[in-house]
Amino acid sequence: MKNKIKLGDLVNIKTGKLDANAAVDNGKYPFFTTSEETFKIDTYAYDDEAVLVAGNGNLNIKYFYGKFNAYQRTYILTKKENINVNIKYIYYFLDKYLETLRSLSIGGVIKYIKLENLINPVLDLPTIEVQNKIVEKLDTFKKILDMYRKKIDILSDFNKSLFTRMFGDIKTNDKNWEIKKFNEVISILTDYHANGSYKILKNNVELLDFKDYALMVRTTDLENNNFIQGVKYINEKAYNFLKKTKIFGGEIIINKIGSAGNVYLMPLLNRPVSLGMNQFMIRLKEDFNNIFYYKLLTTEYYTNVIKNNIQGAVTKTITKDAIKNIDIIVPPIKLQNIFAERVEKIEKLKFEIEKSIETAQNLYDSLISKYFDN
Repeated sequence: MKNKIKLGDLVNIKTGKLDANAAVDNGKYPFFTTSEETFKIDTYAYDDEAVLVAGNGNLNIKYFYGKFNAYQRTYILTKKENINVNIKYIYYFLDKYLETLRSLSIGGVIKYIKLENLINPVLDLPTIEVQNKIVEKLDTFKKILDMYRKKIDILSDFNKSLFTRMFGDIKTNDKNWEIKKFNEVISILTDYHANGSYKILKNNVELLDFKDYALMVRTTDLENNNFIQGVKYINEKAYNFLKKTKIFGGEIIINKIGSAGNVYLMPLLNRPVSLGMNQFMIRLKEDFNNIFYYKLLTTEYYTNVIKNNIQGAVTKTITKDAIKNIDIIVPPIKLQNIFAERVEKIEKLKFEIEKSIETAQNLYDSLISKYFDN
């Protein structure tokens, strides 16, 4: 028979004492708050092996061994004396239990974990030898996942630095590239309502929750890079009616309402696709590279330029004219193409690593379920 025991019988639970503003820039010790980020502080109050649970906010968990300090809404779990438990075994149990903790949390905008929800969960407690083996296996997958994620971060940073190395500081245009209005490089700038009035569109287009002839691409699909789950479809008649906004892949898409100004590059999906509502679709003239201009528009500088052209206090919007009148640099097309080829190679590497992350995550989830599903 499995040895079932309450978490509160295995660990001491206390909370930090400090205000979140206690963090300093050049502190010596880790300072844990409800943020996923770890800050620094000059003094420590704890010198132990502990699991730290954010009592509100993001409701995340961390494992730490050493000297540290903690924010007052952070729960600090340490093992009780004379209890044969690997505290990292507790960490992995809570990693599995975290979604349940989140569902039990209280509050409106800011969620809170009640102390009793940390005390009462029941888990299996095998022998310390078995606990150690479980921790060792899960540590291995955590290290693999961390390694892959660091590679993604390195490639993302390289992508950003590549742009600066090739095209300089775009804010000052220190390489003296030609400047044009964005409209001068655009071949087509259109949106859903270019196909007809609201009444005509309503009579000819119906969004479907089940798979049909064409995908109607929306902001949420582009944000999540997910064009399979929870998407909307239209039938062939509606697709052909929306002839001015057929999507073939490679188009630049800019939100015009809501998250106005967000910029996306449409992937090639090898299936009929139509532009959703509340978005602009942009195709460039032949001698301009869409990947280069997508990367240009998503730099920090141009993100701010676009934001400065957004109107409205509650409902944020951006107009076609505002987009057309943005000043952009125009390096030689040969250089644009070289940059795009390098970006595509980096993105291909990232894609392969992301597939490896998905595989490792699935194996980790399977193992953690095996060990901690009651």
